[in-house]
Amino acid sequence: MLIQDTTPEMNISLLKSTHLGHIACAQGSQPYVTPFIYMYHENFIYSFATVGKKIEWMRANTLVCVEVEKIVSRQEWQTVVIFGRYQELPETPEFHHTRVLAHDLLSKTKVWWEPGYVRTVNLQVERPLQPVYFRISITDISGHQGMGGLPIV
Repeated sequence: MLIQDTTPEMNISLLKSTHLGHIACAQGSQPYVTPFIYMYHENFIYSFATVGKKIEWMRANTLVCVEVEKIVSRQEWQTVVIFGRYQELPETPEFHHTRVLAHDLLSKTKVWWEPGYVRTVNLQVERPLQPVYFRISITDISGHQGMGGLPIV
């Protein structure tokens, strides 16, 4: 097996073709990672959620990490890791166009609002459905791929 760096074009291609990734945020020294649905567009990752731990933590610390992967087998796979900054898209005139763009991008996939906008009960308390559109501004992106075959010696 050979593991190699991927090119920027390969990384963007994976981001465009995959819409499920993992987003990590941190509060103090405690990291938190969770799956999320996204769409890539012009150096931003757009997504949607309701207010919960992920949104609260990203509001407090806007630095995030996103991981996206395509796994064919243990020997054939590609991953992309993104460092970026969370930006909420509030329902204000200033962000109207960007919110419409986020909605239009996300609505290209089936049931795009799930799991971000479904009834959620934590500790027997139902979480309010307060929609939050956000985007991640990409500051750094890198990737690797595994390729099957004999290792190079």
